[in-house]
Amino acid sequence: MAFFMVSALMADAHRIVYVDASEFPLYGKVSEHTGARYERLPAELEDVCRGPVWYLGRNSSGLFIRFRSNSTSIHARWTSAFDNAMNHMTDTGTKGLDLYVIHEGEWRHVCSARPAERENECAVIRNMLPEYREYMLYLSLYDGVASLEIGVDEGSDLVQPSVDRPSRERPVVMYGTSILQGGCASRPGMAHTNIISRRLDREVMNLGFSGNALLDMEIAELMASVEEPGVYVLDYVPNASAEAIRESGEKFFHVIRDAHPDIPVIFVEDPIFPHSTFDMNILEEVTRKNEAQRWLYEKLRDSGEKRLYYIEAEGMIGNDGEATVDGIHFTDLGMMRYSEHVLPVIRKALKKVIE
Repeated sequence: MAFFMVSALMADAHRIVYVDASEFPLYGKVSEHTGARYERLPAELEDVCRGPVWYLGRNSSGLFIRFRSNSTSIHARWTSAFDNAMNHMTDTGTKGLDLYVIHEGEWRHVCSARPAERENECAVIRNMLPEYREYMLYLSLYDGVASLEIGVDEGSDLVQPSVDRPSRERPVVMYGTSILQGGCASRPGMAHTNIISRRLDREVMNLGFSGNALLDMEIAELMASVEEPGVYVLDYVPNASAEAIRESGEKFFHVIRDAHPDIPVIFVEDPIFPHSTFDMNILEEVTRKNEAQRWLYEKLRDSGEKRLYYIEAEGMIGNDGEATVDGIHFTDLGMMRYSEHVLPVIRKALKKVIE
């Protein structure tokens, strides 16, 4: 098995050889026709999308690299596209990387690559036994990745994955807001789309656009372009107004349904945000939006649409007020609770397609 040498440096007792990550499979993209490798939207949408959607589509949320190595250490060298920073999210989640491995048959977190500058280089993990392992490297949630290299011990192998995990068959396609994009997970692996992907051991495509899940029809068309999807998850309610859901929700749905008549579609309610216990305006807004989402789901169901599923907000992130960083965006606890809330429905819907 060959490995690809790009450059080398001295690190501890080992000489580290870096390889461009473009040599390895990239998961999570709806389209391969992007302007740069680690972007989510096809280049043809640049002049079609609203500006904020296009910019957010250049963030690498939900994308990950798969590779195999017997190195005793794994290093990363990467450049962030924008060097973003936010006051309610860790830099590791915003513009860092996150390494997982198959351990005892399951995906297991190894360690994270923490950013210090726009251009970064670090050892993600050292001092391992020289055994072959299957790795998954998640990319940044709220920044782009302009370049990425993976480093291993000189003389070790850095090769293509040998197992098809996560499965690329029948991917889960999820559309949503800043929360779905990954706000505000402490590290990329804790974004709920990535948690769901590991739990299902299946590719999940993250079409989360912070503050901009406004039922744009070009996004519906992009979702519809997936050749053999497993299930669609529509989680736009935190951004879309009740009026927009009533006016545009059905059209958005039919763009997807017309392309894939037999593929399940899951409608998700707005979370009941902790501060809605005290902020009556927020409570009224969330209630109105969820009523609109329920109205849309029932209208479609009553019209004869099949394979529709609905996920209510009750119990989504718990009732103790501890699942968000700012009353809205999820902490890791919120991400875990959300995943556990929606996974039974996703599994049930996938079963209709896979079996």
